[in-house]
Amino acid sequence: MDFATIIGLILGTALIISSMLIEAAKGSVSMLQFWSPSSIMIVLGGTLAATAVAFRLNEVKRVLFIVKYAFTKPTFILHEVVQHIIDLAEINRKGPSDLEKEIPNVKYAFLKDGITFVTQGMKLDEVREIMEQREAFRYKRELHESELMKTMGLFSPAFGMVGTLIGLVFMLFGMGAGDAADGIGNIGPAMGVALITTFYGTILANLIFLPFAEKIKSRNKENVQAFQLMIEGICLLHQKKHQMEVKDKLTSYIPTQHRLKYFSDDE
Repeated sequence: MDFATIIGLILGTALIISSMLIEAAKGSVSMLQFWSPSSIMIVLGGTLAATAVAFRLNEVKRVLFIVKYAFTKPTFILHEVVQHIIDLAEINRKGPSDLEKEIPNVKYAFLKDGITFVTQGMKLDEVREIMEQREAFRYKRELHESELMKTMGLFSPAFGMVGTLIGLVFMLFGMGAGDAADGIGNIGPAMGVALITTFYGTILANLIFLPFAEKIKSRNKENVQAFQLMIEGICLLHQKKHQMEVKDKLTSYIPTQHRLKYFSDDE
């Protein structure tokens, strides 16, 4: 699990609810006033409907999967990927057959496919072209998913305003239907109900949709670095480079603290 996402959601929700409780206690107002099923229907229903108009249906269905993706740990830990490729380079020096036997033990599917191409005798340029093309499509696909979440973050405040406008319309008609004194007295409560949908839309956009979009976008950038590292490692394996040369080249992709760890191991 990605604890940063969990901590952020819990902390943000706790602070918002705590501030609401404090203000509710000051004004002797029940927290139940913030619960409005019709407002939730307007904001969530409108957001999903608008997203379905903007994107294809099968992409909208992936929303739950995308949300789950924001809670999972990063797929790749760079220094572990580097170590894995260094070990493969040592095996590859023994002979192509030894590397081929090691394919079932390769942890990452992308790397496994690349090594399979190497053991099948494909040319270096062809291997690089295929792997880079796969990475380019993966990057575009994940970028599209982050854009979907960002779009939902743009739609939800708008439908919050729609709900507020609906509430204001009913409030104004209600004021004209009753006595003048009763109408003026009902303005405050009616105005509060009308603004709840804006509250829901703003919370969903700024605590869920937009942060998740940024999380997926940043995770995509991390994956780009990992896939570029694996492509370079596959090409080095194709060239049968010594594991020391493989380490020297691939450790340039990882953070300084991990790079220093690798070099300190040789001392």
